[in-house]
Amino acid sequence: MLDREQKTHRSNRMNGLDGWDEVRTAYHVALVGTVSGAAEALGVHHATVIRHIDALEARLGSKLFQRHARGYTATEAGNDLLQVAKATDDQFTQLAGRIKGRGEEVTGELIVTSLPSLSASLTASLARYGHANPEVVLRFLTDERVFRLEYGEAHLAIRAGKRPDEPDNVVQKFFEMEHALFAHEDYIARMGALDFDNLGAHRFVVDDNRDSRAPYNAWLRQNVPDSAIAYRASAQLSVIDAIRAGAGIGFLPKRPGSRMPGLVQLSDARPEWAASVWLVTHVDLHRTAKVQSILKHLKEDYDPGAF
Repeated sequence: MLDREQKTHRSNRMNGLDGWDEVRTAYHVALVGTVSGAAEALGVHHATVIRHIDALEARLGSKLFQRHARGYTATEAGNDLLQVAKATDDQFTQLAGRIKGRGEEVTGELIVTSLPSLSASLTASLARYGHANPEVVLRFLTDERVFRLEYGEAHLAIRAGKRPDEPDNVVQKFFEMEHALFAHEDYIARMGALDFDNLGAHRFVVDDNRDSRAPYNAWLRQNVPDSAIAYRASAQLSVIDAIRAGAGIGFLPKRPGSRMPGLVQLSDARPEWAASVWLVTHVDLHRTAKVQSILKHLKEDYDPGAF
């Protein structure tokens, strides 16, 4: 049976990490001059220190230390290696400091994602955030797909629909986005006003995703016959373009829809059509100054009239 130390060594070797472990061990032996001192500094058994030195010397084909009664003294080859090891160790220390510091600063790249349909409403607020934080470079990524925060694809995701339930995410309610039915005035002139008692007499524009969980899409599936679906689009922006082109009646966020030239609101915004919008961050980044700053800004800058 392998003991814990042997298992750790085997795991490190399998992952290609033992090379740096051995160099780091040699560096600490050179610093303190003894195996026991290096073992204490590294928090390992003295046998591990000896094994690392022996393995490194065997790999390099050269003696790195002269052994004597008082401890270990680096050879010429050992001094060459240790200069590289010191530079590498210093770089790791500096890198750790920079990474730690970034968590306390509002600088660098900040990636925010949302559905394309939210872009028009969010952009002005994100621009104001950028003006207030000139050291931040904003990347606003809009796509129908769900960005994976656990893989570092974004600092903040703004999502609509049911409450996100991925593990290790921090989810906060942003607002409720009201939806209503709209059509272009050219469509109304051609097909007449909307009659809820005769929905089959009209033509509708819908999301091509038949499994969409948006509340208004569920209502459409339950109340509008397939024969009245005249236009399907794979992206929300394409749905908007089709409604504006007069292809049919469709759901739009109430306030942005009411501001689009030529569009007419055909219904009130019903509660069952509303879509919840969520602010989603990963737990590992949620408490960083940069993420907290964009969350605070969006909550304080939120304008119901924009959505």
